[in-house]
Amino acid sequence: IENLTQVYQHMLEDQYSANKQSLDMTNKLAKAAKTKGHVDALEAGSKGIGEGMEHVSELCKNHGLDPTGEHCKGMEGLVTEARAHALDEEFGDDDARDAMIIAQYQRMVHYAIAGYGTLAAYARRLDLSDDTSVLETCLENTYDGDRTMTDIATGGVNAAAAS
Repeated sequence: IENLTQVYQHMLEDQYSANKQSLDMTNKLAKAAKTKGHVDALEAGSKGIGEGMEHVSELCKNHGLDPTGEHCKGMEGLVTEARAHALDEEFGDDDARDAMIIAQYQRMVHYAIAGYGTLAAYARRLDLSDDTSVLETCLENTYDGDRTMTDIATGGVNAAAAS
């Protein structure tokens, strides 16, 4: 990699891979969640991740890249953690599992936020205004999903898990 354009292109492919892996796990987390609003938020999160994948795929294609050309090891680790701690772990209480699901989902979301934010900064620096606009929209949508999950956690799931 010799310049910021190549860094940007590499990270676009990486973001696509991260989204793909987190989409699969988010769907599994939604099936394991018990709180109705929580399930709905995870399903909305899956929809949002899918839309982000479409946008990143289009950006990749616009740059002559294969969106499936990279495998994101960072998200692979987060998905492994989510599986181990939210799905495979034994829980005696559904509320405690829901609290763990939120934590694991947000860890993946925060990784996506870092990726979209970095990509948007690179696109701005490279004067890729169309890319910047798309990536900033993806970033804001991802922030919205994170805030929704925080509201669910602080609005009842964490309290129920504590009792």
